[in-house]
Amino acid sequence: MPDPSTIKNIIFDLGNVLLNLDFDATIKAFHKLGLSGTAVTPKQAYADPVFYQLETGRISPEEFRIRVRELLQNPEATDQQIDDAWYAMIRDIPAKRVQALQKLRVYYKIYLFSNTNAIHISRLLIWFQKEYGFDLPSLFEKDFYSHEIHARKPEIEAFEKVIKLSGVQPEETLFVDDLVENTQAAEKVGLKTLWLREDMEMSELF
Repeated sequence: MPDPSTIKNIIFDLGNVLLNLDFDATIKAFHKLGLSGTAVTPKQAYADPVFYQLETGRISPEEFRIRVRELLQNPEATDQQIDDAWYAMIRDIPAKRVQALQKLRVYYKIYLFSNTNAIHISRLLIWFQKEYGFDLPSLFEKDFYSHEIHARKPEIEAFEKVIKLSGVQPEETLFVDDLVENTQAAEKVGLKTLWLREDMEMSELF
């Protein structure tokens, strides 16, 4: 953990830092819709380019669903079935993490930077508002999503865009992520980093 006295801003990842995820749930859901082959597997995860095209906003949700039907070899799969299967990985944001963010806001400027997509985040925002009675973005100075800035971690371009759009000074900013390749990339643009390993709980670190 970097010296807290040098930190003015904290940029949090979303998945597996604030939000619990279960990637296998989506893989299983797609298999129930008829998926076979290697486009989505537990080992390779989301190998087909369509998942990353959606995540960087290079295709629309409608185009994504068309490609998924091709992968499923199931032209009868409905938009709702595809969205439900794709969303199956999304679990919850525990109250203890929400409370931790609320406390941190007293001392730091808090930002969110997530590799996500329009299907996931739109439904998650609705869930969060119903669960907690206020909007998730209100916890942050600004929130940045890969499909909106058209770049994703660990691309250097993605971090450069977030730094520019947020106006933070990298040397005064801590970036927290559960993937070491993302923290390594963040260090290259001057951010201080915290790799949140599997045995670490965000709400207990600050």
